[in-house]
Amino acid sequence: MLTGTLTTGLLLIRSASALPVMSPLDYIKRAVNPGVVIRQCTQPNMLALAYDDDPYTYTPQLVDILDKGGAKATFFWCGTLCGCIYRQEAAVKNAYASGHQVASQSWSHNRIGSMKANQIRTEIIRVEDALVNMVGVKPAYMRPPFLDTGGQFLNTMKTVNYKVITNDIDSGDWNNQQFQQAGARGNGHIPPMHEVYPGTVNTLTPLLINWANQNGLKLVTVAECAGDPEGSY
Repeated sequence: MLTGTLTTGLLLIRSASALPVMSPLDYIKRAVNPGVVIRQCTQPNMLALAYDDDPYTYTPQLVDILDKGGAKATFFWCGTLCGCIYRQEAAVKNAYASGHQVASQSWSHNRIGSMKANQIRTEIIRVEDALVNMVGVKPAYMRPPFLDTGGQFLNTMKTVNYKVITNDIDSGDWNNQQFQQAGARGNGHIPPMHEVYPGTVNTLTPLLINWANQNGLKLVTVAECAGDPEGSY
């Protein structure tokens, strides 16, 4: 059984010149609990910074703010929402090189729960191919646009070995609101934030960095807050 899994993993590896190539064992590790919906951290004293609707113009600036604040984040990349992802290749590479987690939010940012299984797979694979081509890794996590997990979405996520991220609280940055923390104790949160808003980059992110420091919270990737260090690519 293991031999067959390794062979499948080897066949799945898509390499690009001068890019790192994942070990077959990484593909086996990815397959733990695919299709499971994660709404908040399983590890205590953590807050996961997770940005949707990107990459965008503000990506380099946001990465710089996070790095200076000693924070790690997860970027749920889209393929075409803010222009083609390939046009932001330098920003994607910089975010990954800085130790932030790369993840998927579909290619088109349409309501994925209304799609057929083959359409959902296409949405996922196109983002996969882009990230493999740019940074040499295949994401293990996906946050659906509009947090839509209906229809054939979850079953399809199982077949492509993705963990699904939603949320338990909302940052409200899409409505020009300021994030209201739900308490510093217990398991942490994975509030959706949107890099396309300058206020999220310049105001909300520094506010969360300061708030986390004051409350003894560690700002981490989604994979780390979910207790999954093997998914932190």
